[in-house]
Amino acid sequence: MKAPNPPTTKTETLIDLSHLIEHGLVTYKGFPPPIICDFLSREDSRKLYAEGTEFQISKIEMIANTGTYIDCPSHRFAHGKDLSQVELERFADLDAMVISLPYSDGLEITAERIKKFKIDKQAVLFHTGWANHWNTEKYYDNHPYLTESAAVYLRDSNVKLVGIDSHNIDSTKGKTRPVHTTLLGAEILIVEHLCNLESLPSDGFTFSAIPPKFKGVGTFPVRAFARLKN
Repeated sequence: MKAPNPPTTKTETLIDLSHLIEHGLVTYKGFPPPIICDFLSREDSRKLYAEGTEFQISKIEMIANTGTYIDCPSHRFAHGKDLSQVELERFADLDAMVISLPYSDGLEITAERIKKFKIDKQAVLFHTGWANHWNTEKYYDNHPYLTESAAVYLRDSNVKLVGIDSHNIDSTKGKTRPVHTTLLGAEILIVEHLCNLESLPSDGFTFSAIPPKFKGVGTFPVRAFARLKN
């Protein structure tokens, strides 16, 4: 009798979509960069423990808008949910898709430009290529952004989360932020400053961006990643 075929083993690949956070990193001009230093150095710890035993404890001082981070409703609205109030499943293993719209084809992402894509109850990640300018002077100005019409279209498509590899999901030329207002007002989370989106397929993967469970905080750095099934 012929032996049965061995079961197929499914493997998964994780793709890191987060920028490195390091001492002195500037995410937004005019905002203080993170200070990363020792609270307890290895040398000093030797005075506290037995011979051969040492530890290092870091001290970090930074604003919440640093590196790749997620926005919750309370970032924009006083009575919106903060990081501790958003359900864990809203951050993790979301069915996701990538919409590639190179910044060389135009910085403004309107509803008309995205209506040709099939969007339905997913996390939508916008790949513009702007992450290539990360940590350079060019990154901060004249960046790709979504318009209010695009935000309304995404909201009405029942998306779960919207991410972008740019300096801001809104235009920063004025003082209004209609995309933040529209999406966070509908409790749709936002992730900004993504990277490595060129490594992803257009769909068929999940997206996670999980922050610490802080009370009273509406935005915070995340280790954003995609899970690809091979």
